[in-house]
Amino acid sequence: MLVSLITAEDPATRDRSLAEACVSLDAKGLLQECSALDAFRRTSENLYHRVRAIFFLQAIHRFHLPEKLPTSDTGSIPFDGYENLLGRHFEEAIEVFLRVQDREGPSDGICSALASAYHQLAFQTLADQVRKSVRTVRGNQWMFRMGHPADHPLRIRHELLEQDEHRFPILCERTPVRMDLTHSAWSDIFFLGMDFPQGARVINVSVDLAVHGRDAEPKPPVEAYFRIIDEPVLKLTSIDLKATAIITSLADVFDFAKDYLGLLKAAIIASGIIPPGIEGSGKSLAELLNRLVGPNHGIEIVSSVNDIPKGSRLAVSTNLLAALISACMRATGQTQSLTGELTENERRLVLARAILGEWIGGSGGGWQDSGGVWPGIKLIEGELAGDTDPEQGISRGRLMPKHKVFNHKEIPNSARQALTDSLILVHGGMAQNVGPILEMVTEKYLLRSSEEWRARQEALDLLDQIVTA
Repeated sequence: MLVSLITAEDPATRDRSLAEACVSLDAKGLLQECSALDAFRRTSENLYHRVRAIFFLQAIHRFHLPEKLPTSDTGSIPFDGYENLLGRHFEEAIEVFLRVQDREGPSDGICSALASAYHQLAFQTLADQVRKSVRTVRGNQWMFRMGHPADHPLRIRHELLEQDEHRFPILCERTPVRMDLTHSAWSDIFFLGMDFPQGARVINVSVDLAVHGRDAEPKPPVEAYFRIIDEPVLKLTSIDLKATAIITSLADVFDFAKDYLGLLKAAIIASGIIPPGIEGSGKSLAELLNRLVGPNHGIEIVSSVNDIPKGSRLAVSTNLLAALISACMRATGQTQSLTGELTENERRLVLARAILGEWIGGSGGGWQDSGGVWPGIKLIEGELAGDTDPEQGISRGRLMPKHKVFNHKEIPNSARQALTDSLILVHGGMAQNVGPILEMVTEKYLLRSSEEWRARQEALDLLDQIVTA
């Protein structure tokens, strides 16, 4: 029965709440459904069917099955399964837990262990699909194929290699942050945007900022700097985090836990300077820099976020990542011009690589956070996958959305100025890691939790009202 909720073409069936479907089932019935779901997720070739089945299994073991077991069945968790779980070997952990459940029967302990394993397996599957989807974006394929420094196709632009008084020039990229008037209940995050593209709709505004009473006028608050240095290393600095690292090995580029500079590392990887395909190759960073920059030279990258507190909800980290990627792409000849505005195709490539960078760095996220790459006020919408799209047959929607930047006839200068004059940003003093929130939103969507599903439909109606206004 529950498998049919996943495979149904009729929205009335497909969008039925899992909790509602489980109410009438006893413990034996739920276990039978779990067996069918587990068999289905192992054999289905549809990514979204697999992931939804895994979330069904997680929710049943976390919420629905334990309440129908005898209170005395607390059970225990086998140590080898727990070791596999800690080692992120989720499939192996599930096998161990299921064998114990078959042998000893269900218990609170085994249900808890299975729920945790299925939950982490679902998000691992999603992360793998993000990488696969980003690889298909035109202009990205080569980064995943390159495994040796001698094959690196990029070179630093000659303008950045010309010294003036023994100093190399500095390339600076400045970017606004984004403010969304509505995100339709986080509709742009990876899984939602591709599984429910008609509901992935955001009104997004690029904004410059100023400190009230201090600054004469607003300016882009996010800055990225790039220059060549006389040493075959990568020197990374975050001014606002007061952190610097000098990297001498390729392995350290991919070690995000070693320091506080994971965002800069993600940009270097996603921009193609250190392509993801070279991870684990055992090759030398100096050899790669020799190919990219020249003998005995390296790269210095500096990031700066000006006067924005952590946890501002302005997607500062994503727009900083996009700015860093843009600077790296400009420096390596991946854009038409070294300075000036990016073309539409270049912006879309920056967006795809920012999505990749976020998932490489472990933060997840969606496509609207890179809205600062586009100017002004825009409507960003998911799109159904067409016959020529690489997502065809994998998901209902495409990885990449479409951007409609409102022109000055649609939104006149008077309306823009009125909006600007009416806005004051105040930091409430709280910051929260958005990762668990996005995981919760994804989970609620896949389970079609009734209250959250109704709220999602209401949010879409609100967006239409804002566009009309």
